[in-house]
Amino acid sequence: MRTALLADIHSNLEALQACLAHARNEGVDRFAFLGDLLGYGADPLACLDIAAGLVADGALAVLGNHDEACLGGSLCDMHLAARHAIEWTRERLGARERDFLAGLPLAVGEADRLYVHASPEDPLDWLYILGEEDAEAAFAATGARIVLCGHVHHPRIYFAAPGGAIGAIDAGGAATSAPLPLSDFRRWLVITGSVGQPRDGIAAACYAIHDDAAGTLTHYRIPYDVERAAAKILDAGLPERLAWRLFEGE
Repeated sequence: MRTALLADIHSNLEALQACLAHARNEGVDRFAFLGDLLGYGADPLACLDIAAGLVADGALAVLGNHDEACLGGSLCDMHLAARHAIEWTRERLGARERDFLAGLPLAVGEADRLYVHASPEDPLDWLYILGEEDAEAAFAATGARIVLCGHVHHPRIYFAAPGGAIGAIDAGGAATSAPLPLSDFRRWLVITGSVGQPRDGIAAACYAIHDDAAGTLTHYRIPYDVERAAAKILDAGLPERLAWRLFEGE
């Protein structure tokens, strides 16, 4: 089973379409959405419609903090531009979209894997995994051998050796990373990077493919029409910062 892992789409239709097209060309068997379908971008309804259609066909999906906020969750931990985008998005959601979001779980377990948006330490607290200590706490919170998540917007892989030592691999930069063997002798925590709003200094969309049969994980950077996505944000009257940061990948 080859699964395309897409996190932090953030209502960026151009980035989502580019990643889906690439993944289909790679011959994936299914898709997994690792939270934050919404927020920041100007195409929430189109992105939700695509995700909901794929979920109906067997894709996995979990709830993200921006998705929860769009359903009425707290905005107190978000910066002003993010709050503006959430409030704008809330006004555009209908009953169908709200029902879809409300039905998303915080995490999905499957075989030796866990799909979750933020740290599994407490999924509803939306904890970031920013280093080895955070990764260690995440590993301690689940028995899954492989944790697949988003939230951080920067592609990175952590691993726990048999003795308990935590290591890290930066997965950003290359257009296509080399397939990383996910050894059975280690535990793995994969941060897939962001489809719709990368924050590692690269504007190209980021997603990953997990090949369960081969036991590998591969990250991809996908160019997309950043100009169009940014123009839509400005045309919608959303904060200019949300448009310009797409060009910077930050």
